[in-house]
Amino acid sequence: MDSRKQLLKETVLFLLFSGLLIFAFSRISGNVRYDWQWYRVKRYLFTAAEGRITFGPLLRGLGVTLWISLISLFISFLIGTLTLLARLSEGIVASVIARLYVTLIRNTPLLIQLFFIYFVIAPVFNIPATPSAILALSLFEGAYTSEILRGAIFSIPKGQWEAAYSLGFSSGDLYCRIILPQALRTSLPALANQAINTVKDSALVSTIAIYDLTMRGREIISETFLTFEIWFTVAAIYLLITLGLQLCIHLIDRSLNSRQ
Repeated sequence: MDSRKQLLKETVLFLLFSGLLIFAFSRISGNVRYDWQWYRVKRYLFTAAEGRITFGPLLRGLGVTLWISLISLFISFLIGTLTLLARLSEGIVASVIARLYVTLIRNTPLLIQLFFIYFVIAPVFNIPATPSAILALSLFEGAYTSEILRGAIFSIPKGQWEAAYSLGFSSGDLYCRIILPQALRTSLPALANQAINTVKDSALVSTIAIYDLTMRGREIISETFLTFEIWFTVAAIYLLITLGLQLCIHLIDRSLNSRQ
């Protein structure tokens, strides 16, 4: 199936799913005795007065969510790459430390790691809440990133390794010029999923009093009791972010494939 047919199929499925969701929502709204007040939601997104647009608490929280997610993604990629190099190195100590790190992170919940860093490590080193959240997210996502890259590297045919060594490539040249470019291209879909997971996992930072999108939503609900309206709005914002990421990755993947 070519890319156009695949894109058409995904678009039709998305429209069908959206239609079913709207239908279900309208049925639930009609059966539930709830005084929907959607007209009050706009002020928490933005206000316009005298030709100026002022962001409301939800969009300000969205800015915090995006900033934490982007920084965490960048650091997690560095951590994942360094962990991968440590695992592939001939040094026993570096390899063991990398394995322990990946095992520890992958087998404990992110929320527990976040609490451990914020309540145990942060007070010792006087780390504020936001850097603590970024550190927790980066360590968590970095472990999965290293595994994704490791799988992509091992998927490269052995003949390419042997050919590079027979041509006199050093290990550094082998990885930089042959292995890593192919591994990055192969692992792009999985890394994209990891980026989406980072955005969604960032909602947990609200548990340590960081005013991200989720925390702003909880704050507004406690003041206005617009429970359904605000949570639906917050969910829709997260959905738009992740769909935007998926579209960007699809375009990048399509561009890379067209160059092959």
